[in-house]
Amino acid sequence: MEKPKNQTVDSTLEVEQAVEASRKAHHLALLEAALYVTGRPLDLNELCQVVGSRSKKRTQTYIEILMKEYAERNTALEILSLKNERYVLQVKAEFTHLIKKLVNRPLLSSGPLKTLSYIAYRQPISQKRVIDIRGQHAYGHVKMLKEMGLIAAERSGRSLALKTTDYFADYFGLTTDTVMMKKDLKKIFGEAIKEDAAERQQQEQQENQDSNTKQA
Repeated sequence: MEKPKNQTVDSTLEVEQAVEASRKAHHLALLEAALYVTGRPLDLNELCQVVGSRSKKRTQTYIEILMKEYAERNTALEILSLKNERYVLQVKAEFTHLIKKLVNRPLLSSGPLKTLSYIAYRQPISQKRVIDIRGQHAYGHVKMLKEMGLIAAERSGRSLALKTTDYFADYFGLTTDTVMMKKDLKKIFGEAIKEDAAERQQQEQQENQDSNTKQA
């Protein structure tokens, strides 16, 4: 006995939907695995290669679905969209300061960290201003931070303007949007900022005392 035509069509549709759902789940799993294993931002071209597709639009749709799934899970992990069509799987900013001792990457000592936090909060800021506030030893900090790729210098008139790089945002798990970034910086540089502010206050008090002594 032959199946009714409508029933045959429905069965075919169900099979196609099941195949598509399986393909989608497989691609989402591949993207998640790639982002996890590399531990760095991947651009759309790289993600297309992961799922074996030439369509950036289709791959972007998959990654956006994955981003939404992570957002709905409400866990310590998130997938962020970065500049230049890049995506990264990372720990949320509010958790990074709690686990940073476990992270296997170069950690900055107190001095360079204070200089970096000062630049990050006040960027773009002239190198001269950074040296005036942080002291002559900051020349070495700036040089090291440039070599690490955390900051970059741009010519601004006769001086150099310092600002953080995209790698800085990737390194600390921050957005590249400067306004949003500065809100999250307190969670990472909290202690360095407090110490730097205390040092500057002490320095200003000393300068005022020296000035009063000269006037007397």
